[in-house]
Formats: sequence, C-alpha cells, structure tokens
Amino acid sequence: MSLKRVLIITYYWPPSGGAGVQRWLKFAKYLPEFGWEPIILTVDPEKASFPQIDLSLQNEVPVNLKVYKTVTTEIYNLYKKLSPEKKIPFAGFVNENTSGIFSSVSRFIRGNFFIPDPRKGWNKYAYKKAKEIINDYHITTVITSSPPHSTQLIGLKLKQKLHLKWIADLRDPWTDIYYYKDILRTKIAKRIDSKYEKMVLEIADRIIVVSDSIQERLKAKLDKLAVDKFTIIPNGFDEEDFLHNSVPSEKHFIITYTGTLSRIYRIDSLLRVLREMSGQSDVHIKLRFIGKVSDYTKSLITEKGLDEIVEYIDHVEHAKSIEYLYHSTILLLVIPEVTENRGILTGKLFEYLASQKPILLIGPTDGDAATVVKECEAGEVFDYDMETEMEYYLNKLIQQWLKNPNLDLKTKRHLVYSRKKQAATLANLLLAVNSH
Repeated sequence: MSLKRVLIITYYWPPSGGAGVQRWLKFAKYLPEFGWEPIILTVDPEKASFPQIDLSLQNEVPVNLKVYKTVTTEIYNLYKKLSPEKKIPFAGFVNENTSGIFSSVSRFIRGNFFIPDPRKGWNKYAYKKAKEIINDYHITTVITSSPPHSTQLIGLKLKQKLHLKWIADLRDPWTDIYYYKDILRTKIAKRIDSKYEKMVLEIADRIIVVSDSIQERLKAKLDKLAVDKFTIIPNGFDEEDFLHNSVPSEKHFIITYTGTLSRIYRIDSLLRVLREMSGQSDVHIKLRFIGKVSDYTKSLITEKGLDEIVEYIDHVEHAKSIEYLYHSTILLLVIPEVTENRGILTGKLFEYLASQKPILLIGPTDGDAATVVKECEAGEVFDYDMETEMEYYLNKLIQQWLKNPNLDLKTKRHLVYSRKKQAATLANLLLAVNSH
C-alpha cells in the first residue's frame, strides 16, 4: 500500500528534549501504520537554541524517516553568551533570574523586537526548504507545530503562496500564555502579535490543540462560522516506553516530581504537611525532584526544615526519567498558580498515568488536568490551600504502603491517551482535510 505524504514542520526535534519533541516524534513513529508517511522539516541542532538536550531521543527517530534540517539565525545564542546564567531561557523563564537590569532589558528586547518570538530567524530558511520538499514529494498537506509560534507563520506563508492544505498544531496558548506579561510587550507589539495569531487561526484549514480550555480560548477569537475547524489531540504516552517492572522502595515512601518547578508552582501547603508527617518514626518520606527547581522553592524547603527528606536530581534523559517513575511510591503534579491555568495540561501527566502510580495533583480542581486524573481514577486533586485534605490523603496512602509498598493502580482508563491511538486520530483528520 502506497502511503500518502505529509510535511511536518517543527522546531523542536531530537536532540532537543521536552514534551513538544515527544509529541511529534511519536506521531512520526505511528502515522505510517495508518496510511501516512511523515516527512520532517526541522532546524539544524548545531545552529538551534534548545533549552534542553536529550541525546537519547535520537535513538527513537525511525530509521526510514526522512528528516530535513536547515540553518537558522538565532538571537538566543547571543543571549546565552551575554546572560549571567549562560543558558537558553525556558518557557516561563524558570531558569532565569528575572530581577535586574539585564533581565528586564533582554526581556523587553525579545518581547518587542522579535514578534512572535526570537526563533523567527528560522522562518526564511524553513520556508525555502519546505517549498523544495513540497515540490520534490508532491505534498499537498503541511502541519506546523508550535511553540515557537513563529513556526505557524511558515505554514501561513505556504498556505497563502502555494494554496495547499494546512493544519496548525498549537501545543500551548499564544497571546494568552501565562507568562505573556513577563516579556514586557508594548501595546503596539501586542497588537502585531494578536494579528499574527488571528491570521493563523482564520486561515489554517484545521487547528489542533491539546485541551478543552485552550480550544475555548482560541475559539473566542474567531467568527462563530469558523469554530468547527478545531480538533483536540492531547499529549500522551507511548506504551512501548512503559514496559518496565514497578519496583517501589520498601524503605522510603517516595514522592516524585519531574520537570521544572518555579515559584508559581505552589507547594507550600504540601511542604507544611510533609513537615508534620516527617516526624513520624515509622515512616521515612522522600520528596524527589527531577529537573530544574527554582532557588525560591529550594529556600522554601530549607525554611520548612525539609532538606533531609528532599533529593534534587538534575535533568535526565527521557528513558531515565521513566525509570524514576517506576521507582516511586506516588507522583506529584503541580499546575502553576496563574491566570487561566485551568487549560494547562502538561505532557508529563500522561506519562505519570502510564506508570500507574497514584497522582497527587495540586492545582485548579475544575481544570483540564484535574478532569483527566479523575476520569482515569488515577489519584486525588487538591487546590493550593487544601492542606487538611492533602494530609488525610497522604496518611491514607502511607497506611496502605506500610502493608504493601506497591500502591500501583489497576485501572486501564489511561490507555485512551496512548500515542498510537492519537496517531489514528491524526490520520483521520488528515483524511478529512484532504477530502474537501
């Protein structure tokens, strides 16, 4: 059977790390099973500005997958040389000191002179290469994935110039992202950015988003006649990555958090609970953080007298991160306490689900992440100040753990989020787009 071809344009690709990489790496893996051959256009990693590197992900790129890379002009590489941290900023600036003249000036420059974002320097090279690929392979459908949202402008131009089918995949909100105010945009810059966003939403043939709340927010920016172009395909997990044996510690009740944790990820109530519980002689609690933890959060942990029960592990490869999940007792998920946080549906939630460990979620109890946890019967959800309820839940789990250290869940409801099933959904969407 001959496969239909689709061009996928994504800035983040191995050796970059992060949830955005996982999403399209897995789609590329499974789409051929549903009749589509993906062709990838991405940035040359030697020229790119990736906040995270995960070399192990290069081993997951399918052998026969066609991947094209182009050069780019990256202002972030200059920023890295000049910044005190000598690092590319993460989303939300969790790895930056946001005080001081350098931070304020640099954020103002990248917020007002690089719209939608500083990675727009890739666009002219990617557009030129995309035209070549489209011509060489007779491609009629293109998918652009963001952030960076500047990537959507490549799809917009291809649509306007070549009149092909175009699907825009928005993994995060655009002008509604929770840290938007931190880039210090002027009113003029905001208007320009909003104009780009609306053009993408209006002109794309279809729009993919990862959550209900993001969909509703973006729909509100469109004429009512255009709102039927949305499809929700959340992030997910690859079942082949989760074939490990579960080996929770019998000595320590291990609570694991993976990913970045800045001061907007409120865990003060949990820390107070753990301070009370850590004095119990028959329970040895360990709170393990894997990834970037802000200095503010570390100082809060020290202030609560919890340094002895906390373990910090720096960013690890994806496969190693999954191993840590299997060596945990329960998992901690925290949604940032920011405006419009109900729609935040972090990619790691789905890998938490796949590990089948109980989840303690701190965040809006009516948010999209909370809905997933409840529907999958995968744990309990607490608002930021529900200290008494958190303590009751943890005590209940600890009593169970003292009898049997393996608290793994038996439910299979999370299987709806498998990457393979999501690839089938995407393949059906591609067929629908090409039938019009």
